[in-house]
Amino acid sequence: MYHDQGHIPIKLLGFVEGVNVTFGLPIIRTSVDHGTVFGKAGKGTANPTSMIEALKLGARMAGSKIE
Repeated sequence: MYHDQGHIPIKLLGFVEGVNVTFGLPIIRTSVDHGTVFGKAGKGTANPTSMIEALKLGARMAGSKIE
C-alpha cells in the first residue's frame, strides 16, 4: 500500500479529527493529517480540531494526564 492510499479512508471518515503519527523515532511525533491549509492562513477560518487532537494524542502517548 502506498502512503496516499492509507489516507483515503481517514480523510473520508475523519478529515477534521485526523492525526498523523510517525513511528520508529526516538521521540513522540504527532501532527495534523490534512496538510498545511495555507489558503486559510491569517483569515481566522481554519479549524483547529486536528491540531488539538494531535496534541492530546501526543500527551496520551507520553503518559500525561492532560485531557
